[in-house]
Amino acid sequence: MTPQEAIRYIENYTWSTTRLGLERTRELLTRLGDPQKRLKFIHVAGSNGKGSTCAMLDAILWRAGYRTGLYTSPYIQDFCERMQVNGENIPGEELARITERVRLAADAMADHPSQFELVTAIAMEYFASSGCDIVVLEVGMGGALDATNAIDSPEVAVLTNIGLEHTEYLGDTLEKIAAHKAGIIKPGCHAVCYDGPAEATAVIRQVCAEKSVPLTAVDFADLTPIRQDLGGQRFAWRGREYDLSLLGQHQLHNAAVALETVEALRARGWQIREIAVEEGLQNVSWPARFEVMNRHPVFIVDGGHNPQCAQALSAGIRDLLPGRKVVFLLGVLRDKDYPAMLSYLMPLARSFVCLTPLSDRALPAAELAAYLTGQGAAATAGTDIPAAIRAALDAAGEDGAVVACGSLYLVGAIRGEWNGAYRKWLRSRKIKARDDLTPEERRERSRRICEQILASPEYRRAKTVMLYRHTRGEVQLTGLEKANETAEEKKRFVYPLCVENRQMLAVAPGEGDEAWRTGPFGISEPDPERGQVVPPEEIDLVLCPCTSFDGQGHRLGMGGGYYDRFLPRCTHATVAAVAFEAQRHPELPASPWDVPVERVFTENDGRGEPR
Repeated sequence: MTPQEAIRYIENYTWSTTRLGLERTRELLTRLGDPQKRLKFIHVAGSNGKGSTCAMLDAILWRAGYRTGLYTSPYIQDFCERMQVNGENIPGEELARITERVRLAADAMADHPSQFELVTAIAMEYFASSGCDIVVLEVGMGGALDATNAIDSPEVAVLTNIGLEHTEYLGDTLEKIAAHKAGIIKPGCHAVCYDGPAEATAVIRQVCAEKSVPLTAVDFADLTPIRQDLGGQRFAWRGREYDLSLLGQHQLHNAAVALETVEALRARGWQIREIAVEEGLQNVSWPARFEVMNRHPVFIVDGGHNPQCAQALSAGIRDLLPGRKVVFLLGVLRDKDYPAMLSYLMPLARSFVCLTPLSDRALPAAELAAYLTGQGAAATAGTDIPAAIRAALDAAGEDGAVVACGSLYLVGAIRGEWNGAYRKWLRSRKIKARDDLTPEERRERSRRICEQILASPEYRRAKTVMLYRHTRGEVQLTGLEKANETAEEKKRFVYPLCVENRQMLAVAPGEGDEAWRTGPFGISEPDPERGQVVPPEEIDLVLCPCTSFDGQGHRLGMGGGYYDRFLPRCTHATVAAVAFEAQRHPELPASPWDVPVERVFTENDGRGEPR
């Protein structure tokens, strides 16, 4: 069985919400040898915040030296995200191996397990075989009848914020829903609960009293926010200050729940140093929860999918982007209370770009756009995610903000498409900014750039320089060629030649115009039969064009990747980018194949700009 075959097998079965119960899960685990009985757990239920709380606890515990399992749902981009050990996803080969074993047991059962029950069993087997000291276990839905509740008494049962959700399965009041979620509380554990709606907390207190379980109801009066920006936030809890990488006031509440859970674990004998707590909170990552993907323009993704989440999202926007209207890249599920969700978002909206989430429960984008238009909002419907990302960025502009939200089914896909869509959008804008310069401006600015290059120590000490023949609106380096013609000590100039498989050669051209030809991209390039191919390790200075650059040494090429493949071979060269100031951007996205430049030459600085 391959990883892909394992996932297809699992997803062939439904979630079976109409067949809630623990019988199938318990039978399946018994057939596997009850791996869950070899593990200890923190069991986390709730309507909102349980995933973030799980992520914080996981980050703290494995930094405390424990081998820690993390089980969450749903995944954002990769199925293997759902089972992690010490922050690493389950390897695909291991998923396939365990799924094959689980399949043999599950297919022999008269009442076949559901998809979530299969995944839960796979996770238990993986965590047990990995030798986990403790597992942070997120409930799928509810609590009492959720497949994860097949475990024995956990170390700590954690109840995060409770609201009205899944009312067709869990009940139509907060009391009924809280009773379902409190089903994870078992004799012998400690309980920690988010002190939310009074009627929900009352139910939890009653269950703990009946089962003689000590309860910590988190008192948010002990919580003091200190500062918050797009890079994270700082807060004080009971007189001690912490940094938290996750954003939003609601995440401070979740952090307080995590901190109280740590205290409960310590009381049960778990050794958790304070430095592990500090580092865990400071470095925790939880994708698609008010996640800042970019700052120029601001691009935030948030998978919140109910009115409570929308309220928290709107509060975060008001706090972090005060007074600013944002463009929402939005998709919702038809069975969610999206009118209530949108009531929180519409006052903050400049406009909406609507998409259809990847779910059979999705509200079509055209229908959502029509609803928003009927409410007086500016809204359009899109069908293609990369195009919709670019449309939202166009509407926001480089100084604006885009918030992608409404459904985890949607924002996971947006995260996957983000980097390529953003680079394409930014490339087109910076090419336009460059091309908007008049021919006279380009000539004058190119002259100033050439003067800077000629005066630079990198150029003066170089014996072999790689440059380029400009095309379209690029910086013109003819001034370097003319200066070299009259120089007492001439440098060897080499030029790029694009060949098959997106590879590049450096060629020293022969004499005369016949030594040049027009390449496949309309670029003037040397004819290798009339010139000499120069090994890249002989090059001292590379002057490469780009469509954009920033002050951190990142550059954005034309997208072909020729320079990206060639530059790592220039082992002795200084790499410099050449561009106009109009092409500058505050911060460029880094990609694995990017080669940072050591200097950027523009028309504004007489020395060039060091990285």
